[in-house]
Amino acid sequence: MNDKAPHVHMVAICGMGMGPLAVMLDEAGYRVTGSDKAAFPPMSEALAEAGLEILIGFDVSHLEPRPDLAVIGNAVTRENAEAVEVERLGIERISFPEAVSRFFLADKRPLVVAGTHGKTTTTGMLARCLQVAGLDPGYLVGGRVRDLGRLSRAAAGDFFVIEGDEYDSAYFDKGPKFLHYRPEAAIVTSVEFDHADIYRDLDHVKSAFVRLSELLPAGAPLVGCTDYADLLDAVAGVGRGRFIGYGSGENARWRVANVRPGPPGTLFDVVYEGNTEETLGLEIPGQMNALNALAVYVLCREFSVDLAAVREALAGYQGAARRQEIIGEAGGVLVIDDFAHHPTAVAATIAAIRGRYPGRPLRAVFEPRSNTTRRAIFQEHYARALGTADVAVLSAVYAKENDPLRPEEMLSTDRLVEELENGGVEAWSADGPDAILERLTAEAAAGEVVVCMSNGAFGNLPRRLLAALHTRG
Repeated sequence: MNDKAPHVHMVAICGMGMGPLAVMLDEAGYRVTGSDKAAFPPMSEALAEAGLEILIGFDVSHLEPRPDLAVIGNAVTRENAEAVEVERLGIERISFPEAVSRFFLADKRPLVVAGTHGKTTTTGMLARCLQVAGLDPGYLVGGRVRDLGRLSRAAAGDFFVIEGDEYDSAYFDKGPKFLHYRPEAAIVTSVEFDHADIYRDLDHVKSAFVRLSELLPAGAPLVGCTDYADLLDAVAGVGRGRFIGYGSGENARWRVANVRPGPPGTLFDVVYEGNTEETLGLEIPGQMNALNALAVYVLCREFSVDLAAVREALAGYQGAARRQEIIGEAGGVLVIDDFAHHPTAVAATIAAIRGRYPGRPLRAVFEPRSNTTRRAIFQEHYARALGTADVAVLSAVYAKENDPLRPEEMLSTDRLVEELENGGVEAWSADGPDAILERLTAEAAAGEVVVCMSNGAFGNLPRRLLAALHTRG
């Protein structure tokens, strides 16, 4: 098949990278079809706006007429009915990151944003800064960024900003996604253990980031957060790139300092080698977002991007869908949706929301859904992270047919509730989003902030909760 295939079929089109890729392929003139087991906002809305139909369920009939190419999402197993039929028919298949590289990164300058936490927010920030500076970047972000107005965009200018995930690419392509992206520069926000289904241990995770560092051309900037010792081990001084450290510690070359409330929402000082260089404003809250913004600021300086445009873009940046996204308020209860799942991200999200809504009781609703959060690896870490809320609500551990766990391997929500209560935090668990919805609708009181955290659809709980609060009277 040549690179101008008229018909591309996407198996698991609602994936956070697959959806944006589908939009770009459609706009580039390909006929795009796609299927998924379910469709929820924001991806379902974004694909609908692009005029792309989502075929619900996986069925061989979705491959009629026969496509020229199949792009297979990394959530798809080799037993998937469409994946099996693709192989049987001899249709060319590629992974999502391979498709991005083949169709959209040739002759561009890819800027890759990687790390355990903050990739989506930081990628969106960087794309927006280049956009405001008039550089007309291409971008592909693993979430809907309100400021950009769309899921993705093929590059008209030289730069292409892309979120670089360390998760594997497909069942037939087990390397990290970011290895396909040919980075000309990179940001690495953090390195911690995650993705326990594919990485043996922390050293295995670090080895993926070593490989990313080795892809950079000689002298290319690699902006990395020095708050993470394991990040330094993995990427500082590795390969031919030039490491530039940022963080919150005194030893950071570029440092975030004095994070505080203020217009537009958050202010922080940019400190370079011990001297305060300037103060930046952000609309989105929290120390983690200040660090994300500093990484973008530093990389933009490396490419001589107009700093006035960078300041303007950061000050107005509203963030990505499901990153502290305000769903609405009803009956005095504010409902927020967030993608946090790793304990570090859960703690950072709660801290940011507390800073944004001081004095309001905070109820944290958490679904252990990812292949790491479902395991007992972070049992004590979740007790500490969720223990910073006023009330913690735990959903049952999400069951996955393709990654079954023995009882002794699983996170224990009963034990987590007990640990939280022993620490003085009100806590309870329920068997999934339907049961949580019923009890939350009855219990949530005026003045409360409810943040729902999951890396999956969570049964569309935040929007269903808001609707229920509107009607409870």
